[in-house]
Order: sequence, then C-alpha cells, then structure tokens
Amino acid sequence: MKMPAKDIFHDCVKHALIKDGWTITHDPLRIRLARGKNLFVDLGAERLLAAEKGTEKIAIEVKSFTRPSDMKDRQEAVGQFVVYTHLLRRYYPEYKLFLAVSENTCKTVFEEEAGQTLIEDGIIQLFSFDPNQEVIVRWLP
Repeated sequence: MKMPAKDIFHDCVKHALIKDGWTITHDPLRIRLARGKNLFVDLGAERLLAAEKGTEKIAIEVKSFTRPSDMKDRQEAVGQFVVYTHLLRRYYPEYKLFLAVSENTCKTVFEEEAGQTLIEDGIIQLFSFDPNQEVIVRWLP
C-alpha cells in the first residue's frame, strides 16, 4: 500500500497538537473504501473532555499553500475537505475534520471574503498554527 507524501508542516502540526493536549491516534487516519481503495487524512487525534464527558476526536488535514496561486490551493483544499468530511461521517462519525494552516496562510487566504465565507457558512473548520513555535494559534470557528 502506497502512503501519501507528508505535507511540509505535518510534523509541526503534530507537535502543536500534542502541546495543546491532544493524543495522536492515527498518523495517518486511513479511510478504507470499497474495492480496496484507501484515502488518508493526515492525522487523527483525541483528548479527554471534562469528567464524564468522554473524548473529543478530530481528524486533521494539513495544508501548506505553497503554490503561486492561493486561490488554486484553497479550491483544492476545500474540495478535499468536503470529500473527507462526507467519508468521515460514513466511516468515522465520531471524528470532526479540521484543516490545519499556518497563521500566515490563515490571515492571507482565510481572512479575506472568499475564505471568510467558507468558514461562516460552515463549509470548513480550521485551526492555524505557528510553524516556528509549533503551537496552535487559534481555532476557527
């Protein structure tokens, strides 16, 4: 089975999640489809909630947005996010999907109108991270 290449920020996001209290449960989170096909979400993680509330589980797709066109990167990321969201609902309904992007990408790509619309309309959920400090900066929404 061929594993997908890791994003350049993969390990940074993994470390940031651990620092934020998450336990990495899957690296990657494999979605087994019919006819032997597989899709791989970059990470799966969980953390304990307050007493007697169980655990919170998330799946994380890491994106670096390194191409010359932020619009193309955003379109590809959103398309992948939508597909993964629906497949997770079917195969891993306990997981909520998040897109992980650098704080700089969050500001330049997701704080302008097209990006804000995706967040406000509930199309995507994301968090930003500081790649130098390896910490999560903020969760949106």
